[in-house]
Amino acid sequence: MGDPISRRNQTRNRLRAQLRKKRESLADQFDFKIYIAFVFKEKKKKSALFEVAEVVPVMTNNYEENILRGVRDSNYSLESSIELLQKDVVQLHAPRYQSMRRDVIGCTQEMDFILWPRNDIEKIVCLLFSRWKGADDEPFRPVQAKFEFHHGDYEKQCLHALGRKDKAGMVMNNPSQSVFLFMDRQHLQSPKTKATVFKLCSLCLYLPQDQLTCWGVGDIEDHLRPYMPD
Repeated sequence: MGDPISRRNQTRNRLRAQLRKKRESLADQFDFKIYIAFVFKEKKKKSALFEVAEVVPVMTNNYEENILRGVRDSNYSLESSIELLQKDVVQLHAPRYQSMRRDVIGCTQEMDFILWPRNDIEKIVCLLFSRWKGADDEPFRPVQAKFEFHHGDYEKQCLHALGRKDKAGMVMNNPSQSVFLFMDRQHLQSPKTKATVFKLCSLCLYLPQDQLTCWGVGDIEDHLRPYMPD
C-alpha cells in the first residue's frame, strides 16, 4: 500500500535506523575507563575506589523498558524520560569492577556493593576517561562531565521501593539523570531479625554525545588522587 501516511512512517523508521547506526558507530570510536568512588561522610576515612573492568557502550533505546518502568514506579516523570530517550546519549554500562586497594588489586568481580540501609556514605562519584580507539600510545583523558549520586537521593528511592511487592531488580537515577544504579533487593534473616538490603549490581552513565570529546586537563592519576586508598 502506497498511501502517504504509510510512506511517511516508513521514511521516519528508516531515518531512525540510520541515526541509531550513526550513534552506535560514534560511541565505538572510543575506549573508555570508569572509576567509581564511594565517598564516606567521615572525612578522615578514605573512599572505597573501584576501577570498572570493562565499559560497554550501548544505545539509549536498549534500556527504554527500564526507563519507562521507572516512570511507572514514580521514580521520575514521563516527560523527563521521553526527553532522555530522545537525546543523542551514549550509555556506558559497567557490570564488573575491581578494587583499587593495593592488597586486592587485580581481583575482578561482579558489582556487589551494599548501599542501603547504611548512613556512612555521602555520595557516589564516577570519573570517566576516554581516548580515540586504536590510539594505544595516547593517555586516557578526563571527560568534562559530572557523575554524582548523593546518599539522600538514592535513599528516597530505596524507601519508596520498600513498599513494592515485586522482586525484580530496580533502576534508580540521580536528579540530573546522568547516573543510573541497577539495584538488587535481598532479604537477610537471622533467628531474631529480618532486614531488607539494596545492593548495587550494575551501573550506567549517560553522556550526551556532543560531550564525547570535551576533555579536561590532567591524567588519570591526577583525578584519582583525592579518592585513592592508602
